[in-house]
Amino acid sequence: MNASENDADAVNLTGTLERIIFHNAENGYTVLRLLPAAADAGKREPVSCVGHMINPRAGVQIRLAGRWVNNARFGRQVVFDKSEEVLPATTESIRLYLSSGLIKGVGEGMAGRIVEVFGADSMRVLDEEPEQLLKVRGIGRKTLARIRESWQEHRGMRDLMLFLQPHGITASYAVRIYKTYGSDALEVVRENPYRLAMDIHGIGFVTADAAAAKLGFARDHPLRVQAGVLYALQKSTDDGNVYLPEESLLDLAQVQLDVPPEQVEDAIAALEADERVVREEANGGVGVYLSRYHHYESKIAFYLQRLIHSPKSASFADAASVVDAVAGALPITLAPEQMEAVRTAARSKIMVLTGGPGTGKTTIINAIIRLYTESRARILLAAPTGRAAKRMSEACGHEARTIHRLLEYSPKDDGFIRNEDNPLACGLLVVDEVSMMDTLLFYHLLKAVPLGATLVFVGDMHQLPSVGPGNVLADIIASEVVPVVELVEIFRQSAESSIISNAHSINKGVVPPLESSRERLSDFYFIHQNDPEKAADLIVDLVCRHIPRRFGLNPVEDIQVLTPMHRGAVGAGAMNALLQTALNPNGFEARRGDKVFRLRDKVMQIRNNYEKDVFNGDMGRIVFIDATERVLSVNFDERVVLYDFNELDEIVPAYAISIHKSQGSEYPAVVIPVMMQHYILLQRNLIYTGVTRGKKLVVLVGEARALQMAVRNNKTRKRFTRLAQRLNPELRPQNISQKES
Repeated sequence: MNASENDADAVNLTGTLERIIFHNAENGYTVLRLLPAAADAGKREPVSCVGHMINPRAGVQIRLAGRWVNNARFGRQVVFDKSEEVLPATTESIRLYLSSGLIKGVGEGMAGRIVEVFGADSMRVLDEEPEQLLKVRGIGRKTLARIRESWQEHRGMRDLMLFLQPHGITASYAVRIYKTYGSDALEVVRENPYRLAMDIHGIGFVTADAAAAKLGFARDHPLRVQAGVLYALQKSTDDGNVYLPEESLLDLAQVQLDVPPEQVEDAIAALEADERVVREEANGGVGVYLSRYHHYESKIAFYLQRLIHSPKSASFADAASVVDAVAGALPITLAPEQMEAVRTAARSKIMVLTGGPGTGKTTIINAIIRLYTESRARILLAAPTGRAAKRMSEACGHEARTIHRLLEYSPKDDGFIRNEDNPLACGLLVVDEVSMMDTLLFYHLLKAVPLGATLVFVGDMHQLPSVGPGNVLADIIASEVVPVVELVEIFRQSAESSIISNAHSINKGVVPPLESSRERLSDFYFIHQNDPEKAADLIVDLVCRHIPRRFGLNPVEDIQVLTPMHRGAVGAGAMNALLQTALNPNGFEARRGDKVFRLRDKVMQIRNNYEKDVFNGDMGRIVFIDATERVLSVNFDERVVLYDFNELDEIVPAYAISIHKSQGSEYPAVVIPVMMQHYILLQRNLIYTGVTRGKKLVVLVGEARALQMAVRNNKTRKRFTRLAQRLNPELRPQNISQKES
């Protein structure tokens, strides 16, 4: 175990673990004091060391490899990435080792008696002949069982660490591996290291493949090819697919694995026999699903069809009269298409309400709520994100919840409390921003809908599809099994907004005017700048100075930069670094990889964390950082959530975010870079989604030709889903409107 010889700060230390200052049992993060052995010590002064360890114990001998760093607060310390327990050799060191609290049931007195009986052979006895411990005074069958179990657990973790470290898998992952597989961990990893990629979050196929290669697994080993196929399918879900055509999967896996196609075919067959994947006729060919996604999509179709054909629990003896009465009581007169939407909600079991900004979707939701209030139905409102639910609550004057909270996630059971056996109590369920819902979340929602409930799905079918796999709203519309009301008329007040009129122009493929009058205030601007670096500086200037000064908006709370992608000079990564420096340059900070988090930073959660009750897309502000305990706190809508420093990969600075991540949210002002360096992602629904996020002000910065390319490009990336055909087997693939989406 050697630190890099080319690194002047590299160090290898052996010594006694004198004191554990901090240890996180969940991820193994440890701060300790090490008393170096004479050969490493010089003056033999204790050294502060920081890294990951499994089950550290004061008094044991350890060997560390890492590098010296100068910590601004704690001074010079060793940050180690490898640790190894050094088993004691002398009778005295064995006695100290066994009495360190390492083994349940063995204290100082018991440790002394064990060494008295077995001397320097004590460690071998524990490993190979634990029954011999019955010769020691005070050890009976019960005590022996405790000692044996505790020693095997410790030995299992120790052996796992020794095995994993040469393969590039750190102690933080070793903790997760041991928690997942228990005492069988080492055997599992040796027999099939590819299970790590499938079972342990954060260990990908590439890492598992490298470990397997060191273990002697051949490139054409069946386990490797099977894992590669599963990896290709999982990766495809990141691109929004629910399945892959078998031909595409064969090509992807063959390139990834560098093996002949017949071996990939054999792997798919083996995985199908093992029920890890499902092969199914799909759109004239064969599709391959991860089994769970086949289950989700199939059950969504089943639940929707069952709901459609179940009687309504809230019905109207004279629906036409009730609708007319509700419409007459509204403060505005409904347009014909709006009246049709309310009538559809009265008579249908499930309906879709879609339309762009300014077409009155909120007015219709309020009318539908009034309608079902007349029948004394229990009404529930929901949306996929916290921001969307908050907006819905404010617009409707009726509580709306996120779908996760509506379904009542239970960390204890690692699942939702609301399901088929414990359905929601409602006669009407209105779900907004359905375009954001992926296959998994939609499956869990439908599982919990009572058979008699009326469902109203609301969304803008021209926005970007969900971040997760599936194309739920588009598929339901394409299936033609439920009535769809599309609102197209823009009402007078909304028509006065350049944001709304330009959004509708973009949706029709018409490029909005690129020259704005400087004589009057507008709510929509395009600022020309062809150089990406200069565009980035201009955006910082707009956010920090010009927009706050001219429009009276707060640069952090009110203005959001939305970018087409993460990379590049005006990508989310670079823009966050620039805006953080400009808006929050000082203050206490924490680091995670190349990301810096400062007190008062605006941040976003980027994955669902059910235990913390925060979800992908939630935004908050850092309100507390404790470097000693290595934790920070984030305020999400008046609810403070604690993060260990090792959990900081769950949040990112959010002065700039991707347009995808902005779905379901609205901001007083948005600034959107539109540059040719983003040409791969420049498409109409991306620009349309970004523009419709701004309530009072939208500023586009960039190249005219990039905007023109995006608005004219209506060819979006195809997503492989079969929900529309499952809902309506009569549909032919070429008739599915989202076949190019």
